[in-house]
Amino acid sequence: MSAPALAGLELLATAVLLLDAELRVVHANPSAENLLAASRRALAGQAFCALFTDAQALAAKLREAAARSWGFWDQELTLTRQGGTPLALNCLVTPADGPRECRLAVELRAIDKRRRIEREERELSHAFANRELIRNLAHEIKNPLGGLRGSAQLLERELERPELREYTQVIIKEADRLQLLVDRLLTPHRAPHVGPVNVHEVCDRVRSLILAEFPAGVRIERDFDASLPDLHADREQLIQVVLNVVRNGAQAVLGARKRGDDPPGTITLRTRVARFVTIARRMHRLALELQVIDDGPGIPPELRERVFYPLVSGREGGTGLGLTLAQAYVQQHGGSIECESAPGRTVFRIHFPLDATKAAA
Repeated sequence: MSAPALAGLELLATAVLLLDAELRVVHANPSAENLLAASRRALAGQAFCALFTDAQALAAKLREAAARSWGFWDQELTLTRQGGTPLALNCLVTPADGPRECRLAVELRAIDKRRRIEREERELSHAFANRELIRNLAHEIKNPLGGLRGSAQLLERELERPELREYTQVIIKEADRLQLLVDRLLTPHRAPHVGPVNVHEVCDRVRSLILAEFPAGVRIERDFDASLPDLHADREQLIQVVLNVVRNGAQAVLGARKRGDDPPGTITLRTRVARFVTIARRMHRLALELQVIDDGPGIPPELRERVFYPLVSGREGGTGLGLTLAQAYVQQHGGSIECESAPGRTVFRIHFPLDATKAAA
């Protein structure tokens, strides 16, 4: 294969291996290294089918494809790596267009990964539709609110009995509350002001805010990777993202305490470098991963698929906007946010591409 074609393989989110006529590995892209848990150097020259313990049927198909220069597609294939666990895969084999030593291109797509990507795309689509709906609804509400508040103020001046002003004050205060809600709904639509941001400074700032807001019942631990570079991001939006997620965890662990002398709940802020992360069908070699982990009761099963939807809240009196705003800000930065929850452990994972950050810097 030509150098540009090989360079194109490096950017694919799916695993691709090039095989010669003897079905030996000639080239493996980074996704293949990740899927097979082996380096390119270790894979080079190995018989492809020898990488697995149960590839006899696939080997016969590959030999025929190499001899006849044709391709095939094998769905729901299960292969077990040597010393590893079974992999549920889709396998697409095509004749390789290049030098004679490259006869076949084998693309392996993990079914679980594909489902995750499809789920992420659905969530992106839902998030965009929901934001547009909420934005339009907020604009429709905002204009009458000003007239409602102004009319209540004028009415209050005309009232002769002071006890009746209590009712106009209720109208004014409720109008102000709705105005704040509308402002929060419209907030994600401002353009971010980007610059270098240290994610650990952001986490420390949020930690101090949460400990001040919840002085008892919450303990926040830090597990940071000091080697992480700065992000090219909007500092205030990043603070808001982490604050909304951590506050959500703090409210969960506090809600689980039945008595004041119960041990405090724990929230862990963990940063790591993640490799070969796929965000919106694009693979990034390096990404910053921020985990917010709490030991609360977990998200109710009926809410887990809708946790980022606007106006969905499992807490009495909650607006259901905190996680929606966090998702909107993360997506504005080209990142992703996902949640896994079970009783006793809820993890929010936030990924920001570092290759895009370096390019912007």
